[in-house]
Amino acid sequence: MDVQQLRMLRALGALGSVSAVAESLRITPSAVSQQLRLLQRGTPVPLTRRERRRLVLTEAGRRVAAAAVQVEAALTVADETVRSLAASTRGTVSVAAFSSAALAFFPALVQDFPPDGPVSVSLADEDRPQTEFPRLTSRYDVVLAHRFEHTPHWPDTVSVTPLLEEPLDVAMPAGSPLAGKATLDAADVAGHPWITTHEGFPVGAIVDALAAVSGHPVRVRHRVNEFTVVAAMVRAGAGLALLPRWTIPPTPGVVLRPLGGVRAVRRIDALCRPENVARPAVVSTLDVLHRIAAAIHRRPQR
Repeated sequence: MDVQQLRMLRALGALGSVSAVAESLRITPSAVSQQLRLLQRGTPVPLTRRERRRLVLTEAGRRVAAAAVQVEAALTVADETVRSLAASTRGTVSVAAFSSAALAFFPALVQDFPPDGPVSVSLADEDRPQTEFPRLTSRYDVVLAHRFEHTPHWPDTVSVTPLLEEPLDVAMPAGSPLAGKATLDAADVAGHPWITTHEGFPVGAIVDALAAVSGHPVRVRHRVNEFTVVAAMVRAGAGLALLPRWTIPPTPGVVLRPLGGVRAVRRIDALCRPENVARPAVVSTLDVLHRIAAAIHRRPQR
């Protein structure tokens, strides 16, 4: 059943004729008749009957029209609730983020939004493949998600707020001969053992591109998704890895060098359901996330 169709059925019972309904709704009588026919098509009992030259409600039609009053009342309450929430500068905003973004953004969010303030944040870590981030917007108000340039764009079902474009640099032990170079290319690093993410995560595709560019196979020795663990393994001599330039803390004994010839940049975006972007509390949170991202971008290269 369509709300507009129920509204017309209710108006027919109150006003007594199709022409009167059309006049009250400022549409044509044929449009009213069409909508009532569509309503009847989805209903197993007759809702109207002809009485002389007029269309009137049956007993079932009167009951459905009475129920329509409750439907419209509930919709009005829901609409007013949404309007009230949208106008409120208070409330809790739930934010989810993948691990390294949580490490970079969450402490600053906690400082900017104390629990006793008009807006507070509820934070959760969600380390997922890229394709699963948009679904998380049904559970969280804001989702910090990563996307690489070689991966598909976000679907139109979510609102996207770009926060940061972060290079991934080659990580190596401080004593490595490669640390003496300002920039590395694929030929420099392809012959070394590598630590990369599990299959299906986009960092692995960048490592695969090294083989294509250099013409030499890349030996993937370990697959670990958590970058802080990867950094500790690099320091221990387990292999080279691609690590985010800014969003994970420096690891003593590990240096990062830019990678030339292969585009290794990830985007960090804030995803929301479109209706949530209208809430002032969510807008305030997105503004703070922008400010945090700008501060992250100013961090020096390690």
